[in-house]
Amino acid sequence: MHIHILGICGTFMGGIALIARELGHEVSGSDANVYPPMSTQLQEAGITLMPGYKPEHLQPAPDRVVVGNALSRGNPAVEYMLDAGLSYTSGPQWLAEQVLADRWVLAVAGTHGKTTTSAMLAWILEDAGLNPGFLIGGVPQNFGISARAGSSPFFVVEADEYDTAFFDKRSKFVHYHPRTLVMSNLEFDHADIFDDLAAIQTQFHHLVRTVPGSGLIISPLNEGNLHEVLDMGCWTPLEHFDQQMEATWRVSGVSADGSAFDVICEGRTVGRVAWALTGRHNIANALAAIAAARHAGVPPDVAADALCRFRNVRRRMELRGEVGGIRVFDDFAHHPTAIETTLAGLRAQVGQGRIHAVLEPRSNTMRMGVLAGRLADALRQADTVQVFVPPDLAWDAAAVLAPLGDRLQVAASTDEIVNRLSGTAKAGDTILVMSNGGFEGIHGRILDALKQRESA
Repeated sequence: MHIHILGICGTFMGGIALIARELGHEVSGSDANVYPPMSTQLQEAGITLMPGYKPEHLQPAPDRVVVGNALSRGNPAVEYMLDAGLSYTSGPQWLAEQVLADRWVLAVAGTHGKTTTSAMLAWILEDAGLNPGFLIGGVPQNFGISARAGSSPFFVVEADEYDTAFFDKRSKFVHYHPRTLVMSNLEFDHADIFDDLAAIQTQFHHLVRTVPGSGLIISPLNEGNLHEVLDMGCWTPLEHFDQQMEATWRVSGVSADGSAFDVICEGRTVGRVAWALTGRHNIANALAAIAAARHAGVPPDVAADALCRFRNVRRRMELRGEVGGIRVFDDFAHHPTAIETTLAGLRAQVGQGRIHAVLEPRSNTMRMGVLAGRLADALRQADTVQVFVPPDLAWDAAAVLAPLGDRLQVAASTDEIVNRLSGTAKAGDTILVMSNGGFEGIHGRILDALKQRESA
């Protein structure tokens, strides 16, 4: 079967492409934005990428068009598809029908940490010899790919609350019907499709309704927004995790930067994790992953041991390079909470070392400015802050972030940022780039500029 994917370079749709190719389908796709790591994965898998959304990409007609949620009415390919009467579906629906049927689905939902927790869970199952399938919104470095079909009953999926397609406005995750569900946290986000937090909570409760009574839901003990969801009705056993309060899953013996900790289950120490990751947020992610893995049959001590070899996900505090004692990290953070958490983890790691934060307000919610009022506080742990201001930004970055004082510099081009940092960064500094997009390849350009400075 020939499948053509519209929006193929998105993290989710790219995963669909990889799985479809693995299952033996002929796969091609179109996208307006093509950049690594997804484009590299797809090309290495032998998948044909076509730039833009041209009707001729759908000629001759494929057997099925899988439509990404970034496409809407008015798009030339979408209009041609509808006029020509081509067979089409959404990515989540295709996954549910072609892959998830009869599988033990382990889904990870939440505003923050979905990708990392999903990667941890998939790695635990892999390390335990269970050969899971997975679809993750990033590239776990333990696997080198973002998705695969797998050969066991188990399938790990990052369960996104964003809408499904232009013709299906339900959240993606209602299609997955998990047996094991992790809900890690819940905040207001995606202001382009949700009016308020209550609207997102409604979608999360739709997800809760799909988990069978023989399944398991894992959530934080002290997350009020998720408690409100569960109070709407829950028909599935619950397990809670918390780093300090009494819960089924908690920790002790935590190192200062979070790079080592003991795992406590039902009051008993069941293992110790010592890994390359840092930060309290990753400890919470680990507890959720270990709890979910236990539901699938992996003993907690085995899971904890596996996480000692976990290598995180690309673009999640990924070290892109070091020049002259200056390290450049890439992170996907694009929500004030994620930005604050990422910076807190980095500060615990570098101590008094200078942190240069570089931010691209790229997500729809960030461009709209709905959460802009929280950004200055979220960035407070950085020593300098460089903010890229794209032409379509709906708020005045200089005014909103004025509380940062002389630490703040705004830029209308990435060249300005590269030039500033290459001129001011010094040995022992850390440059943290935060964006959920390609950011015009700024990471490599900063490193190149630093190399040129060194050679000069």
